[in-house]
Amino acid sequence: MSDPTEANGTAGSAETAGPAEQGGGPGRHVRVVLVDDHRMFRTGVQAEIGQTVQTGVEVVGEAADVDQAVTVITATRPEVVLLDVHLPGGGGVEVLRRCAPLMADTEQPVRFLALSVSDAAEDVIGVIRGGARGYVTKTITGTDLVDSIFRVQEGDAVFSPRLAGFVLDAFASTDAPPVDEDLDRLTQREREVLRLIARGYAYKEIAKQLYISVKTVESHVSAVLRKLQLSNRHELTRWATARRLV
Repeated sequence: MSDPTEANGTAGSAETAGPAEQGGGPGRHVRVVLVDDHRMFRTGVQAEIGQTVQTGVEVVGEAADVDQAVTVITATRPEVVLLDVHLPGGGGVEVLRRCAPLMADTEQPVRFLALSVSDAAEDVIGVIRGGARGYVTKTITGTDLVDSIFRVQEGDAVFSPRLAGFVLDAFASTDAPPVDEDLDRLTQREREVLRLIARGYAYKEIAKQLYISVKTVESHVSAVLRKLQLSNRHELTRWATARRLV
């Protein structure tokens, strides 16, 4: 990777709505890194919010997986990172874990705002426990996303309305139970494979996404089937869809 601020990802689609003009307000400026494994989505977000003169948002880097994200964030030291939850290499939680020293920097803290298609409680709670300052879904408008970025830069916590309840419920008790006992049996990598299977990826595509062999993918699928007591990938897809993990 010749330029750590330009990392390529796989094709996808962006859900953006309306121009984000004047979203940052006069005189405000924030440096942002986009982390998402779909290059088309990153391109859409860049076009929507990255007109710095109008929005005050300067996109200083992009990344498509965990390793790229850590490299770009460390190199550019942005004020805010827009972080997808499901990434090759360990997911958004792994990015947060490896960037913990940057978040803890009192002089120049890097703050994280999760931006994901998922509205599953376990995803929301996972990244918030990891240190993210907020969580919004990809149905958010450009104007609202710009506003959320500036609020996170200023130290506020920002959530899509329905998701705030997940966090309140999870942190209401210091002894909060697991969100889903069945899902809790799976390792992080098994969850990643499960989600990709449920999205219709072939084994070869999953192997490429996660930088593992096809045989390793098959082993993970077998382990997931065994742990969840399911018989085939169609049942896995139904199981994941019912829990809104896709």
